[in-house]
Amino acid sequence: MELQQLVARARHLAASAAPARRRLLGIAGPPGSGKSTLAAHLISGLAGSAALVPMDGFHLAEAELRRLGRTGRKGAPDTFDAAGYAALLARLRSPAPDTVVYAPAFDRRIEEPVAGSIPVKPDVPLVVTEGNYLLLDDPSWERARTFLDEIWYVDLDDAERVRRLVDRHERFGKPRAHAERFVHTSDEANARLVAAGRERADLIVKFGPGAAPGPYAE
Repeated sequence: MELQQLVARARHLAASAAPARRRLLGIAGPPGSGKSTLAAHLISGLAGSAALVPMDGFHLAEAELRRLGRTGRKGAPDTFDAAGYAALLARLRSPAPDTVVYAPAFDRRIEEPVAGSIPVKPDVPLVVTEGNYLLLDDPSWERARTFLDEIWYVDLDDAERVRRLVDRHERFGKPRAHAERFVHTSDEANARLVAAGRERADLIVKFGPGAAPGPYAE
């Protein structure tokens, strides 16, 4: 399925929305697979008919991770506020008239979530949300899944995915050796958890070495 077809599928989902029942599309996949790239393509292609609300805005703050002793595992399922994410999806699913919903974002420059960063206007018919754990078989994440109309899983060759992850960590300030160690311990442990949910997706989007989505399997 080409990118234009993926945009058309998302547009059809948006067109099926009702005033009191917005549509939500989830984009899942392991770290570095291209979820953000695909989501950005969809938002651009839908030209104002969709808003992007990443799951990453629900990272726990660094201070809380230190308190819990989870700093070295940042990105694992229990380093997110899964209940808060589900509560936001519930608000987005049933928009109140004339009410803007504000969602948090994640700032990679400071490695912290930032509240109230993403405005979602009440007349936007589709919200695209992307994150690692939308298909995770875990009670903490099941409620979030109930608000999503479709979930697409983004697949990428593991070697290419790991290379991109290391490059990304380095680009945001980690020394190369630290980036490689973090990817091969924390990120890849999380990737294995995410991959276990692959077959629960409504659509599997395969990425090649470039940025364009390629074929898919259902």
